[in-house]
Amino acid sequence: MPREAPYLAVADTLRARVLAGEWEIGERLPSRARLAQEYGVGRNVMQRAVDRLIVEGLLEGRAGSGTYVRVPRERLRMIRSRHRGHRGSPTLAGLRERGRAGSWDAHSQVRVPAPEAIAERLAIRPGDLCVTTHYEFLADGQPVQLSASWEPMAITGGTPVVLPEKGLLAGKGVVERMRSIGVVVETVVELPRPARATQAQANLLGIGLGDLVLRIERIIYDTAGRPVETADIVVPDVRREVVYEFGVDRP
Repeated sequence: MPREAPYLAVADTLRARVLAGEWEIGERLPSRARLAQEYGVGRNVMQRAVDRLIVEGLLEGRAGSGTYVRVPRERLRMIRSRHRGHRGSPTLAGLRERGRAGSWDAHSQVRVPAPEAIAERLAIRPGDLCVTTHYEFLADGQPVQLSASWEPMAITGGTPVVLPEKGLLAGKGVVERMRSIGVVVETVVELPRPARATQAQANLLGIGLGDLVLRIERIIYDTAGRPVETADIVVPDVRREVVYEFGVDRP
């Protein structure tokens, strides 16, 4: 079994001391050099341990002043909701995310060959052309969610909605965009799995490599059961909690 990195053990001990109230909220911690001496570790190890607790929201660093205990950061709640329509037929018009980030950056590429795993989800052949869009969702200017979306160009190619974030329906979501070209969305299937942040994800989200994330594999189907979009959504555990909400069918 691989041995835990020294800075993680130091971070665990330091975290326990902060949570136990050894230092009050707003109080400055001893210098990192002093803490390193106390723990019998190098300054680089202590630096990484403190940085980890800063990312977690327990501490904050103030330039030229030191490291302080901060007010615990509230995790942003994201509610993924599914209800039925007024006539009892399944609809995704009510699918929403409360607590969604207030802004986002997006970058789309067209004519991207579908990798084998994506092709399997979309029920197309590997290499079939898709539009892929990478999203970075922000709250208070801080990245809180990533998403990589794939749509087959066999469905959207040559239409005004081929680019999800361009045109009159930019940012309106899959359901409304597909409806505008005669494709009626009926079902969303989401498979959440715990995972560890890759280096690329950690860099974008401002978290540590290997930190806990929730990876949601989503597939959206039309009324004929055809997949029209798939996405990988990555949510950092330290910043967001995901809650699923379902409507109850009335007799």
